[in-house]
Amino acid sequence: MALSRGIAWRGREFVDRSARQSPARLALYVFGGVIALMTVLLKLPWATASGRSAPFVDALFTATSATTVTGLVVVPTGVYWSTFGRVVILVAIKVGGLGVMTLASLLGLAVSRRIGLTQRLLVSSETKFNRLGEVGSLVRTVIITSTALEVIIALVLLPRFLMYDESFGEAAWHSIFYGVSSFNNAGFVPTPEGLTPYVSDWWVLLPIIVGVFIGSLGFPVILNVARGLREPRRWSLHSKLTIVTSGSLVVAGTLLVAAFEWTNPKTFAPLNANGTALASLFAGVMPRSGGFSTVDVGHMHQSTQLVTDALMFVGGGSASTAGGIKVTTLAVMLLAIVAEARGDRDVEAFGRRIPRAALQVAIAVSFVSATIVLVSSLLLLAMTKLPLSDVLFEVISAFATCGLSTGHTAGLPDSAKYVLTVLMFIGRTGTMTLAAALALRNRRRVIRLPEERPIIG
Repeated sequence: MALSRGIAWRGREFVDRSARQSPARLALYVFGGVIALMTVLLKLPWATASGRSAPFVDALFTATSATTVTGLVVVPTGVYWSTFGRVVILVAIKVGGLGVMTLASLLGLAVSRRIGLTQRLLVSSETKFNRLGEVGSLVRTVIITSTALEVIIALVLLPRFLMYDESFGEAAWHSIFYGVSSFNNAGFVPTPEGLTPYVSDWWVLLPIIVGVFIGSLGFPVILNVARGLREPRRWSLHSKLTIVTSGSLVVAGTLLVAAFEWTNPKTFAPLNANGTALASLFAGVMPRSGGFSTVDVGHMHQSTQLVTDALMFVGGGSASTAGGIKVTTLAVMLLAIVAEARGDRDVEAFGRRIPRAALQVAIAVSFVSATIVLVSSLLLLAMTKLPLSDVLFEVISAFATCGLSTGHTAGLPDSAKYVLTVLMFIGRTGTMTLAAALALRNRRRVIRLPEERPIIG
């Protein structure tokens, strides 16, 4: 007992110290360790339905996809893996989702503790985020909040699955799986047919849509909104930007998908008006990093796939289970463009001035992310014979940890699977740690060089 307490105390001390001294390194360690453990578990013979050990590349890919809550698969989850294997995947999704929100929040705390006292007081009074205090209370709050939302989604889905003549155990398993997978934006499905049979079923799809959207907002936004539910004016600037930008992207994505796919005989054309409306909304929300689909993405028009590419690249909110460059990054850059067009000196939103350092970080994250997507696309084009549109879709889906696919993931050569595996890991940890590292490396210079403006454009 004393030994276990000593190990637990040392572990907590290590996490607390790492969170303050090197949060980016802590994120890499945690995700790398969890992926390694899940790969070992999925390599066990009883993890597959056939009883034979899975190939290393498939076990590693699946473990990485689940831990980074991506949802890309190289083997069908509901058929290839046994009950034990599917439980391992579900645990990896839960741990990965908690890790994303917790570590991203820790990075935010680490950044806030490194800025000036006056700025910290302003941020604290506006967001109440720093009142979370120590790492232990932060972790507990994230676990309780996320688990409660997952249970609510599962309870809403359970009666509907029972109506489909599923046994109570099967319906409960499917409800729990979709509850965890949707809130964590994982995109994994427990059955071979996935959500296709429910393409027109609002009772099944609407809770999943809500779960994906709430999960993509991020823990700081969920907590901030929950505390000030009756006073939206007192929400933080981050919460307002995240909600407004996410809502706008969902509306735009839904309308564009509906416009492009309305008459497509392989996707929306066979559906009635009710089914088309639901399928359009579902397809508009899932690029937030949800990764679920009710129609074959590979049969969508290339215009629709291009819109989905853009939405996946943006992703969801900071400190959320979603990937991408994050909606606040897009919002800050758009606001900067508007300010420049108007000739305004400052970038402002909702009665607040956004510091120039935030714009610099947004530009850096966007440029680095675009470069990673470009290099990865070139590698896959060299390794496969797929057209550029399909390669770009798979690469952005992996980098943005979305999980949508045109259907080519399973047929990729092992070298391409390894590229996507690395891409999922970078997409989950890279942008998060890069943004924190840039914010933490803010230096003060006593001497500044003379200013001279180059010609732009």
